[in-house]
Amino acid sequence: MDRPQRVVVTVLGKDRVGLIAGVANVLAENNINILDISQTILQDFFAMIMIVDMRDSYIDLSTLKERLARKGQELGVRIDAQHEDAFNYMHRI
Repeated sequence: MDRPQRVVVTVLGKDRVGLIAGVANVLAENNINILDISQTILQDFFAMIMIVDMRDSYIDLSTLKERLARKGQELGVRIDAQHEDAFNYMHRI
Protein backbone atom coordinates (compact mmCIF):
# COMPACT_ATOMS: atom_id res chain seq x y z
CA MET A 1 0.00 0.00 0.00
CA ASP A 2 1.29 3.46 -0.92
CA ARG A 3 2.11 6.00 1.77
CA PRO A 4 -0.71 8.53 2.20
CA GLN A 5 -0.15 11.91 0.57
CA ARG A 6 -1.66 13.92 3.39
CA VAL A 7 -2.75 17.51 2.85
CA VAL A 8 -4.13 20.03 5.36
CA VAL A 9 -7.17 21.97 4.14
CA THR A 10 -8.30 25.04 6.08
CA VAL A 11 -11.52 27.00 5.67
CA LEU A 12 -12.12 30.39 7.29
CA GLY A 13 -14.95 32.85 6.87
CA LYS A 14 -18.47 33.86 7.73
CA ASP A 15 -20.69 30.91 8.62
CA ARG A 16 -23.34 29.89 6.10
CA VAL A 17 -25.22 26.83 4.94
CA GLY A 18 -23.30 24.48 2.64
CA LEU A 19 -19.69 25.19 3.59
CA ILE A 20 -18.75 21.65 4.59
CA ALA A 21 -20.72 20.16 1.72
CA GLY A 22 -19.08 22.49 -0.80
CA VAL A 23 -15.56 21.58 0.29
CA ALA A 24 -16.39 17.87 0.58
CA ASN A 25 -17.84 17.87 -2.94
CA VAL A 26 -14.63 19.32 -4.43
CA LEU A 27 -12.64 16.65 -2.62
CA ALA A 28 -14.97 13.82 -3.68
CA GLU A 29 -15.01 14.98 -7.32
CA ASN A 30 -11.21 14.63 -7.31
CA ASN A 31 -11.06 11.26 -5.49
CA ILE A 32 -9.57 12.77 -2.34
CA ASN A 33 -10.39 11.03 0.93
CA ILE A 34 -11.17 12.96 4.12
CA LEU A 35 -9.18 11.39 6.97
CA ASP A 36 -10.12 13.80 9.77
CA ILE A 37 -12.19 16.93 10.14
CA SER A 38 -12.70 19.49 12.87
CA GLN A 39 -14.86 22.56 12.66
CA THR A 40 -16.12 25.22 14.98
CA ILE A 41 -18.15 28.38 14.85
CA LEU A 42 -16.90 31.34 16.88
CA GLN A 43 -19.81 33.76 17.01
CA ASP A 44 -20.54 34.17 13.26
CA PHE A 45 -17.13 32.96 12.04
CA PHE A 46 -16.59 29.48 10.67
CA ALA A 47 -13.24 27.69 11.03
CA MET A 48 -12.53 24.20 9.74
CA ILE A 49 -9.43 22.09 9.31
CA MET A 50 -9.36 18.83 7.41
CA ILE A 51 -6.66 16.23 6.92
CA VAL A 52 -7.14 14.63 3.51
CA ASP A 53 -5.34 11.92 1.53
CA MET A 54 -4.55 12.66 -2.14
CA ARG A 55 -2.89 9.29 -2.79
CA ASP A 56 -5.63 8.11 -5.17
CA SER A 57 -6.37 11.48 -6.74
CA TYR A 58 -5.70 12.17 -10.39
CA ILE A 59 -4.86 15.87 -9.77
CA ASP A 60 -1.84 17.48 -8.12
CA LEU A 61 -1.76 19.78 -5.09
CA SER A 62 -1.54 22.92 -7.23
CA THR A 63 -4.72 22.01 -9.10
CA LEU A 64 -6.47 21.17 -5.84
CA LYS A 65 -5.53 24.56 -4.42
CA GLU A 66 -6.98 26.29 -7.48
CA ARG A 67 -10.24 24.33 -7.32
CA LEU A 68 -10.65 24.93 -3.59
CA ALA A 69 -9.88 28.65 -3.98
CA ARG A 70 -12.54 28.88 -6.70
CA LYS A 71 -15.05 27.11 -4.42
CA GLY A 72 -14.09 29.45 -1.60
CA GLN A 73 -14.85 32.50 -3.76
CA GLU A 74 -18.20 30.97 -4.65
CA LEU A 75 -18.99 30.35 -0.96
CA GLY A 76 -17.52 33.60 0.36
CA VAL A 77 -14.78 31.98 2.47
CA ARG A 78 -11.03 31.44 2.21
CA ILE A 79 -9.93 27.88 1.52
CA ASP A 80 -6.26 26.89 1.59
CA ALA A 81 -4.48 23.57 1.13
CA GLN A 82 -0.90 22.63 1.83
CA HIS A 83 1.09 19.45 2.10
CA GLU A 84 1.20 18.12 5.65
CA ASP A 85 5.00 18.45 5.83
CA ALA A 86 4.86 22.15 4.87
CA PHE A 87 2.07 22.75 7.39
CA ASN A 88 4.06 21.03 10.16
CA TYR A 89 7.19 22.98 9.27
CA MET A 90 5.36 26.33 9.37
CA HIS A 91 3.69 25.57 12.71
CA ARG A 92 6.56 24.00 14.63
CA ILE A 93 7.51 25.38 18.04
